[in-house]
Amino acid sequence: ALRSMADFHDALRWSLEYAGANRSRQLTWLDPDFAIWPLDDGALLQSLATWLALPKRRLTLVAYGFDELARRCPRFVRWRRDWTHAIEAWSPSEGVELRLPTLAVDEGRLCLQLFDRLQWRGRLALDEAAVQPWKGECDALLQRCEATFAARPLGL
Repeated sequence: ALRSMADFHDALRWSLEYAGANRSRQLTWLDPDFAIWPLDDGALLQSLATWLALPKRRLTLVAYGFDELARRCPRFVRWRRDWTHAIEAWSPSEGVELRLPTLAVDEGRLCLQLFDRLQWRGRLALDEAAVQPWKGECDALLQRCEATFAARPLGL
């Protein structure tokens, strides 16, 4: 069970180690804005790069918007330019109302979910039964989203 910001950050780091060790091909991260995620942390970016360097890996980010992430995590924004082939960013299409949880899942058993962003309540589970409904939910969400958060400004 997660009970603090540090627990959530540690669980996210552990989930990347798990994804690498277990050859997960897909990670899907959802959050309203990713403002509470430690995406400027050098060690986390190194773990993410190690995982993305494996063949056919894909990280999908879904948020209402990425302005807060860009403001809070400039290192991630710069780092991401080298991984545009493996990282997709999506936001709800104009006029679409979606409820975005704070969630990280792979295609198999990994499920990191923050239920309460104020009290930092959540869980990290290796539970295929917990992941299966989220896979369908994520697919449905992505059908109502559009690609966004370009890694490079247009024209460059």
